[in-house]
Amino acid sequence: MGYFWLKTFHIVFLVSWYAGLFYLPRLFVHHAMSEDAATRERLEIMERKLFWFITPWAVLTVVLGLLLSMYTGWGGGWLHLKTSLVVLLLLFHFWCWRLMREFRGPGNPHSHVWFRWFNEFPLLILVAAVYLVVFKPF
Repeated sequence: MGYFWLKTFHIVFLVSWYAGLFYLPRLFVHHAMSEDAATRERLEIMERKLFWFITPWAVLTVVLGLLLSMYTGWGGGWLHLKTSLVVLLLLFHFWCWRLMREFRGPGNPHSHVWFRWFNEFPLLILVAAVYLVVFKPF
């Protein structure tokens, strides 16, 4: 019974984390396109609040994922690869933090087009991770 509760909350926290990871780079797109100080200030506030709102969901996702792994064991190469994808997603999360801080500086760190492409990275990780969980190919 405990296993299913862990799995349920792991998925709920993952969805919450991902919702923020999909939206935060979209805010970066708008931030990179903004030209007036008031809009940039508003976007900085939104980015900061969103980032710190989703960070606990990231921590809880990882903690519950580790607990699930202890429940089921580290069987199969698929789980090792999925864990590597989670590490990449955490690096993406921290990269968002770094970009958010760079926006506070004198200029935009990248173009809005760059941020549009940057926004697609979590989707690629999600597709790969879901594939590994569903099919467990190795």
